[in-house]
Amino acid sequence: MEKIERKENRFGLLGRNIGYSFSQGYFTQKFLELGLTDYSYGNFDIPNIDLFEELISTNSLKGMNVTIPYKEQVIPFLAGMDPKAKAIGAVNTIKFGPQGPIGYNTDCYGFQMSLEPYLKPHHSKALILGTGGASKAIRFVLDELGITHKYVSRNPKEGQLTYADLGEGVMEEHTLVINCTPLGTFPDVSEKPDIPYSQITQKHLLFDLIYNPEKTTFLTLGEAQGATICNGLKMLEFQAEKAWEIWNSP
Repeated sequence: MEKIERKENRFGLLGRNIGYSFSQGYFTQKFLELGLTDYSYGNFDIPNIDLFEELISTNSLKGMNVTIPYKEQVIPFLAGMDPKAKAIGAVNTIKFGPQGPIGYNTDCYGFQMSLEPYLKPHHSKALILGTGGASKAIRFVLDELGITHKYVSRNPKEGQLTYADLGEGVMEEHTLVINCTPLGTFPDVSEKPDIPYSQITQKHLLFDLIYNPEKTTFLTLGEAQGATICNGLKMLEFQAEKAWEIWNSP
């Protein structure tokens, strides 16, 4: 478990196998640009969530981001949750204060801000690929926007689709497809969700939460079919700025 540099205002990212992480570089650069010499940001890469309490007791933190696989697992360790995070059922931002760690979700803000510029009236039905913590924020935003949706999973629950269910009719009807799985993340860049890419058309919008690589196989194959594509970089930037706002609020 990494201990970040002992500075007065300390922040970090909670996750597993997060050496690739966007957040550390983003906030380190932000602190540099703002001249915040007494601020630091580090990675807290832990093998299981049971180490969370030890982590926060031995590292005096002001704020924390949370990534895979702990966005849901961290909830029982929190002193409270923002109403939006509670409604979503997943946390990606934690603020530490006198009352203890409070959970927030800024993924929903980041996703909505990055998605809306691409939406057209026909993007009224969506497929959400994957059912992890990030997908819950995606579902929340789609509900807010009035976009109906179906989950697609390798191990579907009631009301969800399998990848085998994605026939021509389903793909034609659902013109917004959002990848919330890690498939295609560096270094396994050849991996991709098992959807029928031949059914993708110019009407489709493919959104991938992955940002490394910039263009995943999922997006590349969609683009080859004429689809509009968007990766997860802007979503990350928007959610990071919202987290920064939360950490600095009274």
